[in-house]
Amino acid sequence: MFDKSSFEEMKKEIESLLEDRKDKFESICRYLYDHVPYYNWVGFYLVDGSKKLKLGPYVGEPTVHTTISFGQGICGQAAQTKHNFVIQDVSKETNYLSCSPDVKSEIVIPMMKNGKVIGELDIDSHYLSPFDEKDEAFLEWICKMVTGNA
Repeated sequence: MFDKSSFEEMKKEIESLLEDRKDKFESICRYLYDHVPYYNWVGFYLVDGSKKLKLGPYVGEPTVHTTISFGQGICGQAAQTKHNFVIQDVSKETNYLSCSPDVKSEIVIPMMKNGKVIGELDIDSHYLSPFDEKDEAFLEWICKMVTGNA
């Protein structure tokens, strides 16, 4: 099983990714997908100026959900409420937008700038209940780093 104490070591590598790359969102997606075995889909949704999220860089299976309205699905709820969503079993959610029958859980962290949601980091897992407060804190840190709020 993955040792979540690795998150602290991974922060150094992510910091160097952010310094060295123009395609920081894509680099982070690839890094997380490659280094955390239960992160089976990693992507960013970016606010398009209206109350919609547009799919940005991602790694994993293609999704039909390239545009999501605020309030729609877990991603839309996170954008609307400005709160993290940690869903350990998506089959128990009434407002879940299914991307793949393999997805069992999801974590969504809004990215904030000047009190407004500008995007979010969305991660799907093929495992039930893999996410905990360490994942949440690590992903919040990433979102703050990419928005310059760290």
